[in-house]
Amino acid sequence: MTITPLRRQYLQIKKQYPDVLVLFRLGDFYETFDDDARLASSVLGITLTSREMGKGQRVPMAGIPHHSLDGYLGKLIRAGHKVAVCDQTSDPAEAKGLVDREVSRVITPGTVVEPQLLDQKANNFLAALVREGGQAALAHLDVSTSEFAVTQLADDRLPNELARLGAAELLYPRGAAPPMAGDGAAPPATALDPRAFDPADARERLLRHFGVASLEAYGCEHLPLAQRAAAAVLAYVGETQKTALGRITLLSTYSVDRYMALDPQTRRNLELTQGGRWGGPEHSLLAVLDETRTAMGGRLLRRWLSQPLLDIAALEQRLDAVAWFVAQPIARGKTAALVARIADLERLINRVQSAIATPKELVALRRSLELVPEMRAVLDTDSVRGEALEPQPNATSSADTRSPSLGDLPSQLKPCAEAASLIARAIADDPPVQLSDGGVIRAGFHEELDRYRAAGGDARGYLADLEKRERERTGIRSLKVGYNRVFGYYIEVSNASAAQAPADYVRKQTLTGGERFITPELKEYETLILNAQERVQELEATLFRQVCAQVAGYAAPVLETARALAQLDVHSALADVAARRHYTRPALADAPEMRIVNGRHPIVERHLDAGAFVPNDVDLSADAGQLVVLTGPNMAGKSTYLRQAGLIVLMAQIGSFVPADAARIGIVDRVFTRVGLQDDLATGQSTFMVEMIETAHILNNATRRSLIILDEIGRGTSTHDGLAIARAVAEHIHNAPRLGAMTLFATHYHELTDLADYLPRVRNFRVAVSEEGGTIAFLHKIIPGGADKSYGVHVAELAGMPRPVIARAQEALQVLERADGGAAGKGTPSAGKAAVPHMQLTLFTPPSAALAALSRLDVASLTPLEAITKLFELQAKARAEGEA
Repeated sequence: MTITPLRRQYLQIKKQYPDVLVLFRLGDFYETFDDDARLASSVLGITLTSREMGKGQRVPMAGIPHHSLDGYLGKLIRAGHKVAVCDQTSDPAEAKGLVDREVSRVITPGTVVEPQLLDQKANNFLAALVREGGQAALAHLDVSTSEFAVTQLADDRLPNELARLGAAELLYPRGAAPPMAGDGAAPPATALDPRAFDPADARERLLRHFGVASLEAYGCEHLPLAQRAAAAVLAYVGETQKTALGRITLLSTYSVDRYMALDPQTRRNLELTQGGRWGGPEHSLLAVLDETRTAMGGRLLRRWLSQPLLDIAALEQRLDAVAWFVAQPIARGKTAALVARIADLERLINRVQSAIATPKELVALRRSLELVPEMRAVLDTDSVRGEALEPQPNATSSADTRSPSLGDLPSQLKPCAEAASLIARAIADDPPVQLSDGGVIRAGFHEELDRYRAAGGDARGYLADLEKRERERTGIRSLKVGYNRVFGYYIEVSNASAAQAPADYVRKQTLTGGERFITPELKEYETLILNAQERVQELEATLFRQVCAQVAGYAAPVLETARALAQLDVHSALADVAARRHYTRPALADAPEMRIVNGRHPIVERHLDAGAFVPNDVDLSADAGQLVVLTGPNMAGKSTYLRQAGLIVLMAQIGSFVPADAARIGIVDRVFTRVGLQDDLATGQSTFMVEMIETAHILNNATRRSLIILDEIGRGTSTHDGLAIARAVAEHIHNAPRLGAMTLFATHYHELTDLADYLPRVRNFRVAVSEEGGTIAFLHKIIPGGADKSYGVHVAELAGMPRPVIARAQEALQVLERADGGAAGKGTPSAGKAAVPHMQLTLFTPPSAALAALSRLDVASLTPLEAITKLFELQAKARAEGEA
């Protein structure tokens, strides 16, 4: 079958990218063919046509204008497709036959670099995963910033790290099981040829890339799985983004053991980056803290929030910097104003290195670098000593005018004056968006370019005067000089005046209403103009590429400056939040304890009027008040109290001030939360099963240095089962030798308040309620003691239940309370029975004591619910020991 040379060229290229949509440059359009065309037409909403590309062959075709590429790319990537951009690599005007073409880049979800396709304040990670022998390695790269890191970890820690990264694309060996994040979600995954992960080649590939003889300096010399994951990332980038490999100059190896472990449930329950019920980011902790002014700072804050530190020394350095800015309001304001004018240096310099930066981006880079000396001056010790400081609330004495509080950050700000000067001399202050539009290179920068511009300008000036001169010479008042791409410059005369045309006018085109002519002189100046324009475009393109190449040589100091600016941005933003919202610097301790005075929930408080939030204390210690049993009605503030404790700990461990009057926080290795009711229909798990799985995960993984937050354990099943499970869980946390974690345990099972009678580190607290004249008010204050009522019917009334339903519920409640001697409503441990302290047993009661207690059980002294619970516990212990 005969096909055209163009068709043959396309098929050869498409064969190399069978699973990728190929955008094939043809003149001013990117075209798609065959199935790619059908797909593009459907996804992009563009017209599907066809083209003759061989004898009897009409091929489906759909195209987009080349200048609209980025917008259409975004639609394709967001729809989950990979795209290969095939560009013309030779000049069509000089080509004999076919124009040379090749794929310049393959855009996948993990390799996007186009600014409009990226979230400015979030990384876009490409990750690679290797698992073997109970171990896993995870490498990740942000192609837009060149951040490249790898970790090797135990297989059971992998789901949490996958959830933290939130990779846009995850690479794994074809044939292996697709990876799953900790929340059961499958990240966008790409299966690669297993040879990309080949252990025999991985180390050599890394050594060749970095040009070194050992990987010791990168921290992964003795981590073979980490080497394989990192090498797979490089292999994939080499196939998809050829120019990006040269920008990857660093690899950092990190250990997850340096950071607080946060599972997906805890990230969701504490609303770190997304709000709870509606999932909006504006109701998250990130929204509260993110007063950063730069994209770089926004990405860094998000990273800190997802990786709370365990190192007290590193945290104190962060807190010192925040405290310095809190105590320096003038410097803080100047810093905020300056960083707000600084562009995304990380992504800009990467685009310059990739030769895809626009003229306006180069100017933005210059203007940002020109602000660096001003920033250094603001941070200079002497410049802030003269500030008239008012005492700042909650600022410690360490927050003085000593810039050592900022560490080495000021010295890491590199103005890169040579790069900024080059851009200023070479590039116009307000260049066009596209290089092809002309006027990019500043006048005076290049002598030859100036000459061609002058020649073209003189010729255009001559032609501008030509119309006036020719009207005077010929006496034809309607004569005009025009231009189009087909005929070039021409002189147009109406039919009524055509007979007056001079003899040197050469007729070129006849129109309905007139004639078009040319003259030798007109063609001479046209050639001069067009030649000058062509040469100007060539020179501008060449000079712009040269400037970009020279500026790219400053990538290392620009990136160092970007990292320092990001940290300064975060520190000043956290200080701004602390000063405006009256946060305090937490005291950090290397002990399992948490003492918070008048703590507040940062997210809830933000959405209330000033002073409306009711603050509360928290006092936990693994050696004393380890487990708080919190009782009280719904809507009274139990869940808010639980979450605010977790959030304050997390804020302290990212180096932020916290919403409290005072706080002493012992470093926590993990925060566990079991909050809310959720099912998992995709895996067929009921609400109760999900609750039990999450609780089991906590009990199996928590340590003495963990913080456990439990809200309503056991409510997804029958009352008897739920109470039994809740009691057993609390006892296990208290008594298991490897546990003893600080725990906040909210419950509606008021019977659990008797845990404090026989477990020495249990404390009872309740939410205060005011009852006056039949009016009930929830005071949202946490006070010692256990609750004696649930107020469920009152909450139902507040929720808008119909009045007949409320009335009937009151009647039913009274019947139940009378039947149970008042216990149904009050739920107090003493309701309807005498106290039996000798009967209080735990899961760790010795076998003989368990049997003796079973024989002494006085059922008549207990409520039916308590009797069943006690029998269940004692029988289970006896059976487990073979003594039943």
